Amino acid sequence: MFNLKNKIILVTGGYGYLGSSIVKGFLKQNATVIVLGRNRDKFESVFQGCSIMPIFKKFDISDTSDIISQIYKEIEEEYGRIDVLFNNAFSLPSESDVSNLSDEVFNKGIEGTLGSVHKCIKCVIPFLKKNGFGQIINISSMYGMIAPDFSVYEGCKVFTNPPHYGAAKAGVIQLTKYFASLLGKENILVNSISPGPFPSLEVQKNKKFIESLGTKNVLNRIGKPEELQGISVFLASNESSYVTGQNFAIDGGWTII
Repeated sequence: MFNLKNKIILVTGGYGYLGSSIVKGFLKQNATVIVLGRNRDKFESVFQGCSIMPIFKKFDISDTSDIISQIYKEIEEEYGRIDVLFNNAFSLPSESDVSNLSDEVFNKGIEGTLGSVHKCIKCVIPFLKKNGFGQIINISSMYGMIAPDFSVYEGCKVFTNPPHYGAAKAGVIQLTKYFASLLGKENILVNSISPGPFPSLEVQKNKKFIESLGTKNVLNRIGKPEELQGISVFLASNESSYVTGQNFAIDGGWTII
């Protein structure tokens, strides 16, 4: 079960801290994985030494819909089809005073985190329709489900979650439900994953903050990137063929209490 052999999977931003682990999970299940991103050097640095390498395609989520559609077309022509789109990339400019973000920064964050997902989804729909089946998986966040507990950030304000991030990620969940409803008749499945506390290696250097994060979920620890592989592989596999419109919180139980 869950073998992804012969699946063509596109992953936006697939060389980041979480994205690279998800890509490796797909590769372990024999998928052909195409990482869509801006920085080939970073891609090669992240995946060097892998026994099976993903494929890199130059891609920017801020591109126009026409450019994104053209990239999808080139991939389809080269690999025969597109089976799965995994929307992982986002862009989020921020400012130090989260209670007083400028309108420009707020709007850019919404566009880079929510608007970009909408573009990537709408442009891939014609290619999935050709197959008679397809899967779209969107990365949201537990902060698209609940408000931050600001006590976690006391003494570590630099890590405070900004308002446009949660607002955009909540929009990703609703966008997932919308397109699941719209595309169900086309046999195209749309689901989202909401990771909980998965701080980057750089953030993990702050032991006090990491301890605070760990105390907020029932497993009493932060998540490991590889713990997103199982749900990602499941949703990209044929075993999830009756699952659509759902949001899966991978958060150590943070959002149940």
